[in-house]
Amino acid sequence: MLFGVAFPPISHLFEWPDIFFEGTPLAINKIVLINLLAVVLIIGFLLFAGRKKAMVPTGAQNFAESIIDFIRNGVVMQTMGPTGLSWTPFLTLTFLFVFLNNIAKVIPPILMPATGRMATPLVLALIIWVVFNYQGVKHQGFGGYLKNSLFPPGLPKALYILVTPIELISTFIIRPFSHAVRLFANMMAGHILLATFAVLSASLWVAEWYAVFLPFPFAMLMGVWLFEALASFLQAYIFVVLAGVYIGGAIHPEH
Repeated sequence: MLFGVAFPPISHLFEWPDIFFEGTPLAINKIVLINLLAVVLIIGFLLFAGRKKAMVPTGAQNFAESIIDFIRNGVVMQTMGPTGLSWTPFLTLTFLFVFLNNIAKVIPPILMPATGRMATPLVLALIIWVVFNYQGVKHQGFGGYLKNSLFPPGLPKALYILVTPIELISTFIIRPFSHAVRLFANMMAGHILLATFAVLSASLWVAEWYAVFLPFPFAMLMGVWLFEALASFLQAYIFVVLAGVYIGGAIHPEH
């Protein structure tokens, strides 16, 4: 407690009890519900947007095509080039799923990012890890993929003693965890920040002598809310950009 303000334990911000099938491997909590809701919203939105297929798109179709164009031009073309256009659907769905799981933290009454728990980012990062390794072996062959990954061309051979172990650890072991932790840590930090400002604003609301300062903490809370909404988009974009870089690098090692 600080200045009469009681902050909830950190565990209360991230530990959610099971809602269905409690105590079983099929247990469903708030995080799982957010994941499922994101899938339902994506499928529903895309089916709704694609129901007419008008030559001049409007409304939902225009919005959906804008998202696809953004991923195609802002991610695929920048990280994989024209030969990577077939990856646009995969990266678009990944972006939408991550974004919806992120943005849940600023939507009442959810106020919790599913990506603020390590499980969701880690599963996504491991899927991408499997995909880019498979693509590397598919396009380069197993031996060629290992050679290009562990022995980058153009380096003096003496440096391979240092570089090869680093590339082995960073590419095949650390990469999926760093990919996941980057998203998880940012979402967790933002969730804690939002919760802190919410508790402060609620406490100042009921404290009589703090009433004169109410507009300031409320403005700060709204500022943090808007910042975290923007961060939800940026972190989804960064996650997908890195996925494009990893897959593109496996397919085209010369890049």
